[in-house]
Amino acid sequence: MAIIPGEAIAAEVEMGADSSTVRATVVQASTIFYDTPATLDKAERLLAEAASYGSQLVVFPEAFVGGYPRGSTFGVTIGNRTEKGKEEFRKYYASAIDVPGPEVDRLAAMAGKYKVHLVIGVIERDGYTLYCTVLFFNSQGQYLGKHRKLMPTALERIIWGFGDGSTIPVFETPIGKIGAAICWENRMPLLRTAMYAKGIEIYCAPTADARPVWQASMTHIALEGGCFVLSSNQFCRRKDYPPPPEYVFTGTEDDLAPESVVCAGGSVIISPSGTILAGPNYEGEALLTADLDLGDIANEKFAFDVVGHYSRPEVLSLNVRDHPTRPVTFTSAKTEDSK
Repeated sequence: MAIIPGEAIAAEVEMGADSSTVRATVVQASTIFYDTPATLDKAERLLAEAASYGSQLVVFPEAFVGGYPRGSTFGVTIGNRTEKGKEEFRKYYASAIDVPGPEVDRLAAMAGKYKVHLVIGVIERDGYTLYCTVLFFNSQGQYLGKHRKLMPTALERIIWGFGDGSTIPVFETPIGKIGAAICWENRMPLLRTAMYAKGIEIYCAPTADARPVWQASMTHIALEGGCFVLSSNQFCRRKDYPPPPEYVFTGTEDDLAPESVVCAGGSVIISPSGTILAGPNYEGEALLTADLDLGDIANEKFAFDVVGHYSRPEVLSLNVRDHPTRPVTFTSAKTEDSK
C-alpha cells in the first residue's frame, strides 16, 4: 500500500510555525474489512507517518475501525431478513469495538506514543446495537470521549442505532476546541448550531460521501461556523472488501473489477475564510497536511459570528436536550431509602 502525501505538505506547510498554529493531517485510506486487528495496525502506521510530518492532530474517516459496509443490504426488505444477511450482520458485529474496551486502550496508547491528538471513526458495539461513532484522544494518550452519529442515512438506519444529545462534545484542548459531525449529519443546521455554540474551532467531518458536491457543504460550514473544517474520507477499491459471494455490492457487483474505485475520497482541509488548505484528493490513499492559523478564526468572526453578534436570539433560538436517553431506568431500594 502506498501512502501519497498531499501536495499541501510541501506547498502549504512551513516549519517553525508560531504557537497559534496547529499542524493537522486528514487520513484518506481504506479499512481492512472484517479484520479489526489489521485495521488497527494500519491506523498505527498512518499515525506514525503523520507524526513524522510534525502533525499535532490526525483525523481518520468515518467507520475506519469496523468498516463502512458500502454496497451491502444485509438482506433486508420490508418484512423480511435473509439468512445470508443475518450472517453478514453477525460478522460486521464481530468487527465492531466496545467503548471503552481493548481497542480503545490501544488507540489511546497510539495517540500517546506519537504525541498527537487523534479523532477516528469507529463502529461502536453497545450490547447488540451498533453505532457509527467518532472517538477523541489527546496527545497524552487519554481517551476524551465520543460522538455518536445522531441520524444514520437511509439503509444505515437498519444497522446503526441513533445517537442522542449526550454525545455532541466539543473538547477544549491545548491545540483548540475540537468536535466532530459524521457524514450527512453535517447537513443538519441545528446540530451545527449546537456545535458552534460550544465554541468549536476545529470542526472534524469524517464522511463516506465522495461526491464533488460534498465540498460545497464543507466550505459552507467553514464560512458559517468561522472554523477550520477537516473532512476525512476513505479511498477504497473493490479489492479492499472481501470478494463475492462473501461480500456483494448489490446492484453493481457485475460491473466491478478488483481495481474499481468504490469510494473516491475527496478529503479536504478548509480555513474559516473558505480557503482550501489541502485537497480535495481523489487520486488514492493519502495523508493531507496543513497548518491551521487559529488567529484566522477571529479574522472571520469579526464579520460573522453565527452564535454571537449575528444570532438574533430574540427572534431565533435553539434548545438542545443534552442528557442521555435510556429505554430503562432502575431505581434501587437503597436510593429510595436515602431520600
